[in-house]
Amino acid sequence: MYDFVVVGVGPPGARFARRAAEAGYDVLALEKGTIGEPLACSGHVSTDIWEFTGEGAREDLFQNEIYGARFHVGGPGSDAYPFYKDAVASNVIDRVGLDRHLAELAREAGADVRENHTVTGVTERHDRVEIVASGPDGRLEVEAKMVAGCDGPRSRVRDELGLPQPDEFLHGVLAFSEEDDHQDFVDVHLTPPTFFAWRIPRGEAGVEYGLAAPPGVQVTKHFEELIDGYEIDVSHRCSGAIPVGPPDRVTSRRAFLIGDAAAQTKPFTGGGILYSMTSADHAAREIDPDRPTTLAAYERAWRDDLAREQRLGHWIRRAYSLPEPVQRLGLGALSGEIGVHMDRPTSLVSPTHLKAMLSRLRG
Repeated sequence: MYDFVVVGVGPPGARFARRAAEAGYDVLALEKGTIGEPLACSGHVSTDIWEFTGEGAREDLFQNEIYGARFHVGGPGSDAYPFYKDAVASNVIDRVGLDRHLAELAREAGADVRENHTVTGVTERHDRVEIVASGPDGRLEVEAKMVAGCDGPRSRVRDELGLPQPDEFLHGVLAFSEEDDHQDFVDVHLTPPTFFAWRIPRGEAGVEYGLAAPPGVQVTKHFEELIDGYEIDVSHRCSGAIPVGPPDRVTSRRAFLIGDAAAQTKPFTGGGILYSMTSADHAAREIDPDRPTTLAAYERAWRDDLAREQRLGHWIRRAYSLPEPVQRLGLGALSGEIGVHMDRPTSLVSPTHLKAMLSRLRG
């Protein structure tokens, strides 16, 4: 019997598997396909990402440095409202490479990481969890003291155990061009209803274009308008669900969810790499597979860490739906140098940001 079976080896699953294995637990991690594929997540991340990686990761994964963002109320060519820092604000990385790197760290820590294993059944018993998967060698049946559902927005673990769903799912689309672009600003377009579209330069790796919106919005139509506006050909298109709004409960008696499965994401961007790996660390610190009551400590820990950020993130998102004249007025008044951390909306009231605002007013 394993201490933990981890379902899904994206960033949260790999991070938890690594930390649990380092703590001496017997860990099996199952990924339904090839780790990192298919790509369904942006590679634009805060510089904090390097705190979660191993030696030499930056040299292998880094693509570009970003200092700020140009916000547009309209499409390409419309007026831009720049927000920027005097230091590097974020990085663009090889997103597929990140997943593979984190999985390798889990293996090095002692976790048994297996690709091409699709979990088809999860049954929770009083004293164990039974997991059934389909792999290259046929049917695999294993038992564990606990199971970690790190299997994305449409989590099989969540559904099998009847855990509640996230508040909503956005529909996201990504595509890439082969332009060589070393600009240090991303472009954000507030054109899709209630969310936004983006353009992210990736240096020699090309440019990432994306768009997300709630159900009912013609995402493909809006995305085509974005691409047409930039007059560019794109390839490697992919799409997926983006969960927003964590449910009231992400644990059961012997199971817990991390990452997109738990909607541990930023409501104002849909990103969740840092939130999910931070939550994985909370899980590894708090959960003892021999003491199911410790799952409550995990619920408290990750919510205490992220609840304020997510609440404020919902308020920021509301600005995407304001009338266009109000958006222009607000962007015009607030644009300029900032001191905000891209993953922490509470940094809007940080000394660094307030200093930047005061400096701008004095100027």
